[in-house]
Amino acid sequence: MSGSTLSIPAADEELPDCVEVAVIGLGYVGLPLAREAASVGLRVAGLDRDPRVVEGLNAGRSHVDDVSDDDVRQMRMAGFTAYTDDACLARAQTVVICVPTPLSEDGGPDLSAVTSAVRAVAGRLRPGQLVVLESTTYPGTTEEVVRPLLEESRLRVGEDFALAFSPERIDPGNTTHGLRDTPKVVGGCTPSCAAHAVAFYGKFIDTVVQAKGTREAEMAKLLENTYRHVNIALINELAIISRELHVDVWDAIRCAGTKPFGFQAFRPGAGVGGHCIPIDPSYLSYKVRSSLGYEFRFVELAQDINRRMPEYVVRRAQDLLNTAGRPLRGSRVLLLGVTYKPDVADQRETPAVPVSRLLRKREAEVSFHDPHVQLWTVDGVAVPRVGDLMAAVRDHDLTILLQDHSAYDLPALADEARLLFDTRGRIFQPGVEVL
Repeated sequence: MSGSTLSIPAADEELPDCVEVAVIGLGYVGLPLAREAASVGLRVAGLDRDPRVVEGLNAGRSHVDDVSDDDVRQMRMAGFTAYTDDACLARAQTVVICVPTPLSEDGGPDLSAVTSAVRAVAGRLRPGQLVVLESTTYPGTTEEVVRPLLEESRLRVGEDFALAFSPERIDPGNTTHGLRDTPKVVGGCTPSCAAHAVAFYGKFIDTVVQAKGTREAEMAKLLENTYRHVNIALINELAIISRELHVDVWDAIRCAGTKPFGFQAFRPGAGVGGHCIPIDPSYLSYKVRSSLGYEFRFVELAQDINRRMPEYVVRRAQDLLNTAGRPLRGSRVLLLGVTYKPDVADQRETPAVPVSRLLRKREAEVSFHDPHVQLWTVDGVAVPRVGDLMAAVRDHDLTILLQDHSAYDLPALADEARLLFDTRGRIFQPGVEVL
């Protein structure tokens, strides 16, 4: 969704008389939601501003890692159709908004896609509809931004239509926990709104957890990811300190992890990536700063630590080359894994970008390999992709493992590489530098 109201003509698809669910935004959040709803027999319509996405889905092609082409074909057989025209919203019993909320220049959430989607809904709103916001944002958004826009239709929340917030909990690439078996948190503007939302999600989610209200549901999402963000920052700083203290931080984590209570293992890395952990805590920090007038210091500190990790990785890489008698300038450096997590193609906020940027700034010759990424650009400049991986690690002065995709034979890579820097703590054998 962009900042303008959707008005692109739809493809040659006739609008059904009625759909039970309309999902706005068919990306990493919206498409899995549409799939699960369709899988239990609900009639689902999808709305997206990108004609290429709509055309691909209607032709049975997926653009999301966790939804296969076969999944899309099954959805189509169940009656799913994607549109670029918001006319489909008028026929929906429930509308779920799953549009992106990136950070704006002032560090707060950019709600332009949300407000655009809500205005589209308001223009088609009718009595009896349920509207749910799933896009991550700061506490108060549903009541302070979404509700007033919808009530411009002169329909009233809790009387004429229902409004709720339900945070997305999608974990791309997770084959253990999916949408259906991950508990769904729901908060309504009124008790009747909550009841409508709980009943809706209960049709295709195993467990629905009702929050006290929309603000609590909004805060729950930020709490989940702020918790992870702060603990990742803690272990990243411990990794730096441990090296100075001559402590094997990976072994310390292994030992601490044997405690059956009171400890959850987090592991250091080149930074944090994805749309959630680097972004979501900023929403909370923004709300505290704008509404209360002071900083959320835990979040600010965690952001500072995690943002410094790419620079630390490059500094360690430079030290490793210097020890081998080579300067970083002019050295050939191969980056393995440029996505933000293992075994997905998702590159959102990947720390590989600042690592590559810093290496180039120091005039290293950077190449990459990733089994899930064929083309990769940093600051608009293409990074060369190697074909023969084993030949490449033998040919490059330094190989840096940024993402431990399961396709990589890590021991074999360690045997062949001239120098290998493992930022994931996966290769503990002589000659390998570990973060």
